[in-house]
Amino acid sequence: MASADNPSRERILGRIRAAVQTTAPHHDGPSGQIFAPVTDPLDRFQKECVANITECMVTADAAASAAAIANVLASLPPGEIFAQDAPELRALVSGFTDGRPLRWSSEGPPNEASQATITLCEALVAQTGSILVSAANGGRQATVIAPVHIVFARLSQLVPDLEAAFARVYEQGIASRNSYVCLITGSSRTADIEKILIMGAHGPRRLIVVLQKTG
Repeated sequence: MASADNPSRERILGRIRAAVQTTAPHHDGPSGQIFAPVTDPLDRFQKECVANITECMVTADAAASAAAIANVLASLPPGEIFAQDAPELRALVSGFTDGRPLRWSSEGPPNEASQATITLCEALVAQTGSILVSAANGGRQATVIAPVHIVFARLSQLVPDLEAAFARVYEQGIASRNSYVCLITGSSRTADIEKILIMGAHGPRRLIVVLQKTG
């Protein structure tokens, strides 16, 4: 049985055949800088956090960091807290649990009823106010399940720009050790419907960075 004629298909294929015979013109990349230079990484990170609707709390030491986390948890409804099982967070835990049930990542992924997750990060990016995380930071679900995501970081993890962040990923073997690496820039939000901003559309409504200067 002969195949039915399909002139539209043949016209499309004809245009494709003609196009692949022609060398595509060369386009230079964007001229000039896309991002403003980073002269003061901490100041830039804090300003970008404001623009991204990320809460940034700069603390002096471990005691102040635990107190900052405790203040955030005190503002939340009762319920379980999920935390990345890491020595840094184990050392802080007595200062912020306040009797709440705490589930460590070594015990399994977070429950959907978790009120907050607390994790570390791989780096902070001053240029964009982004947080670089990997699967090692409590697993994939740690950054999206709970309505509040608290990230504990140290000033030594703050890098000036995306280039430095990706260099760290490869130099430290972060990509090769983990199933995923992700940049988080601000809390989850969308304005797809009627341009009304909705927080927590696909993840946490609140993204909080507790940035410790020492240690």
